[in-house]
Amino acid sequence: MAVVKHTEAEVKLLARLMRAEAESEGQLGMLMVGNVGINRVRAQCLDFVDINTIERMVFQSPGGFEATQYGYFYQAARSQDIALARRVINGERFTPATYSLWFYNAYEDDCMPTWWGQYNSGRYKAHCFYSPNDQESCY
Repeated sequence: MAVVKHTEAEVKLLARLMRAEAESEGQLGMLMVGNVGINRVRAQCLDFVDINTIERMVFQSPGGFEATQYGYFYQAARSQDIALARRVINGERFTPATYSLWFYNAYEDDCMPTWWGQYNSGRYKAHCFYSPNDQESCY
C-alpha cells in the first residue's frame, strides 16, 4: 500500500529523478534516492513542511534536486525505473537512506560527519546520506 498519495504522472516523475540522480549507483542506489524523495514528502519538519506531493518534492526550490536542471532528467521514464519508484512509494526503505532527507555525491572524498546540521547516516557507493537529528519530530 502506498505511503504517499500519487498519480501515475508522479510515479514516472519520481522514476526519472531516481535515474537521473543515481543511475550510476545501480538499482539499490536509485532506491535510496527514492527513499530520500518519499521521506521529504512524508516529513513534517525543517524545509519539508509544505512538501506534500511528489511533484512539489521533485521541483522544490531552493533545496531541490540538481538533476532537474539537466536534460537527462527530462527523458521518458523506463519501465524498470517505474517499478523501482513504485517500491519506494509503497514504503520500502533501504539503509542508510531509511529516514534520510538529504544526500550528495562525494565521489571519492569522505562523507562529511554532518551536512546542513544533520548527521551522516551512511554511505552507499559515492552517495552520502543525511538524516534529521530528531526523526521523531519529522515523521
